Amino acid sequence: MTVLVAAVIVHDRDTNRIVLLQRGQNAKFAQGKWDLPIGKSEPGEPITETAVRELREETGLTVKPEALKVAHIVHGAWGVEAPNGFLTVVFAAHEWIGEPENREPHKHAQVRWVDADGGIPARLESS
Repeated sequence: MTVLVAAVIVHDRDTNRIVLLQRGQNAKFAQGKWDLPIGKSEPGEPITETAVRELREETGLTVKPEALKVAHIVHGAWGVEAPNGFLTVVFAAHEWIGEPENREPHKHAQVRWVDADGGIPARLESS
C-alpha cells in the first residue's frame, strides 16, 4: 500500500516568506534539517483535510481546504513507515489565520518564517 502524504507551503506574498519547521533530535529522519509542515493521511481522509490538519497540528496555522492549491506531487519509492512507497501532495496556501508556533516540540526544534528566494540562512541551519 502506498502512503498518502500532504505538505503545505504557507507563502506570505507581501514579504515573500514561507513557514518551515526544523526537525528535532527525536525526528525519525533528517534530524536538524528544515522541512515543510507535512504528515500522513488518516484512512479515508481527503488529502486537503490532511493538509489542513497537519498544518494546524504542527504550526497552529489554520487554512481552509478550498484555499489550498496543488503545487507539486512527489512519488517516492520508499520512505519512513512507507516500505511500499509514498505519494506526497504539496499544496500552496496564500491565506491563513494565526502566527506560526511550534505545536509539536517533541518532533520539531523550531518553526520559522524564512525568505522564499534566499533559502535557509546559515544562521538558521545550526540554530
